[in-house]
Amino acid sequence: MPYLNINEVESGVISLAAAFPKAELVQLPEPTFEGRTCHALRIGTHRLEPKPAVVLIGGAHAREWGSSEILVNLAADLLHAHTGGTGLAYGGTSFTSAQVRTIMEELDVVVFPLVNPDGRNYSQTVDPMWRRNRNPARSGGNPAAIGVDLNRNYDHLFDYRTAFHPLAPVRVSDDPADPDQVYQGPEPFSEVETRNVRWLLDRFTRTHWFVDVHSYTQKMLYVWGDDQNQSVDPAKNFRNPLFDGKRGLKDGLLYAEFVDEGDADDSAVLAERFCEALKGVRGTEYTPEPAFDLYPTCGTSDDYAYARHILSDQEEEKILAFTIEWGTAFHPPWAEMKKIVLDVDAGLVQFCLTAAA
Repeated sequence: MPYLNINEVESGVISLAAAFPKAELVQLPEPTFEGRTCHALRIGTHRLEPKPAVVLIGGAHAREWGSSEILVNLAADLLHAHTGGTGLAYGGTSFTSAQVRTIMEELDVVVFPLVNPDGRNYSQTVDPMWRRNRNPARSGGNPAAIGVDLNRNYDHLFDYRTAFHPLAPVRVSDDPADPDQVYQGPEPFSEVETRNVRWLLDRFTRTHWFVDVHSYTQKMLYVWGDDQNQSVDPAKNFRNPLFDGKRGLKDGLLYAEFVDEGDADDSAVLAERFCEALKGVRGTEYTPEPAFDLYPTCGTSDDYAYARHILSDQEEEKILAFTIEWGTAFHPPWAEMKKIVLDVDAGLVQFCLTAAA
């Protein structure tokens, strides 16, 4: 089986919802620029009160084709195993039927496999290396300036020229024609796709964990992305303008982003458990680390998801947020991608099991 096209991803999600009573189809509110309606799945046994939720999204970057396959396959695995009363086996990593039941009964697993269908369609039919969505609003008629990097469009340190040190190698741009395709858009949440993700977090009010599936570098990243972490000085935080112009230098000692020590420890444990389960499948090594260790970023989904509880005037649930960077290529040969799907799904099942516990 080759990579799924956008219609196959969508039909896979809809078919799972139709086939399994424990899967609820969730329609995202805003269609894309090209008129496509997106769907997610809520997987889990029903309760009168909302359960703690794990929200998993993928396909934000168009060229990272396997992310959608990973999440559709994960949803199918959990539903088939729970319905059949069986466990799950991924190479050398396995889970019992009782462990599957724990995930399904203790959590809502919300799976949104394809955030950016317009971009994926363009990548699969025209330009395999296309990264952004297909919104032409700021392109000025230049085909190379179409679209926004959705994982720079969230509301976190969006004004990067003010927030970061001038020499920080932050991977973001305010130029629509940026050759690296990291244009952030004109303002946070200017794009329907990121607003759909925000809506999903708003709808599932008990979301405690968030994972955005990307490629590639074989890592499991956790917040923060704008600077190295510290749990000593709460004044050093993204809301404090005293530290504008100082963020983003590796080993610069000018700044480090505050994170609650308990959150830092819990995030590290979840990332480590993911990597351990993934390695058990066939020995592949993924590295758990803060996102900043990869490169400085802003406007990303994971930093935004975690920052929500800090910015909220109300009692917002705290979300521990992560980014998976699977594999060593954007679209490896399908024979290898099938193995990567098993790797990452084993890690995600363990992630959910650890969260449930």
